[in-house]
Amino acid sequence: MASDRNKYDRDALDKAAKLIRDARCAVVMTGAGFSVASGIPDFRSPGGVWSKYDPEKVASVKALKSDSVTVWKFLLELVRMVHKCEPNSAHFALSELEAAGMIQGVITQNIDGLHQRAGSDNVIEFHGNCSRFFCSECFDEYEIEDVIIFDDKKLPVRCSRCSGIVRPDIVFFGEQIPAQAYTDAFELVDQADLVLVIGTSGEVVPASLIPPRVKNNGGKIIEINKVSSAYSSMSDVSIKGAVEDILPELVRNIIK
Repeated sequence: MASDRNKYDRDALDKAAKLIRDARCAVVMTGAGFSVASGIPDFRSPGGVWSKYDPEKVASVKALKSDSVTVWKFLLELVRMVHKCEPNSAHFALSELEAAGMIQGVITQNIDGLHQRAGSDNVIEFHGNCSRFFCSECFDEYEIEDVIIFDDKKLPVRCSRCSGIVRPDIVFFGEQIPAQAYTDAFELVDQADLVLVIGTSGEVVPASLIPPRVKNNGGKIIEINKVSSAYSSMSDVSIKGAVEDILPELVRNIIK
């Protein structure tokens, strides 16, 4: 039984590799599962971040205004955790694919910046980046180093210029994704004949619209995920497992 399973996985990897090699324009969509091996828990699965916190109370624009202390307690924990993490083997494998001209861009729902740190160049961040900060009043910009050293007992983080509340450059609940990110993403998607969907459940709009759009335009879908997602039934290749194991093996199959 084990050998049959391994053969199935090899066949799936071979089919995925061929789709990538033959693609005219391949794009990648990543979610929280991509960064779990880096030490960043995902948000929506059992045991994820939202099973411990109410997102409306710690990650909404409404809460930032009404209870900024609680929001900043959560943010400081999140930001410090992300700051300590490093890209994993999947991040480096993806940057290798881009460098080889096999993919044309990465559309990510992640806010950790690990794709860029691993060397990926064309990264479109749907939900922003928690390494960048700005004052919600005067829009002065701050670096992550300015924030992680902040005294936990003096929250929220306030602007040194106007005393406004500083916030990360991420999309809170109740906010729209940046217009430029949306435009750039769907301009790329409408050129794509292949999308790799990796580490995402497919529950969050508008990112969830990307794979069906590629499919409706006549393209193909490769899914890599630990569990079935909203895209499993429509995927041309679906590989279940840990992305940090599968993606490097897939790249080895492509770039020999």
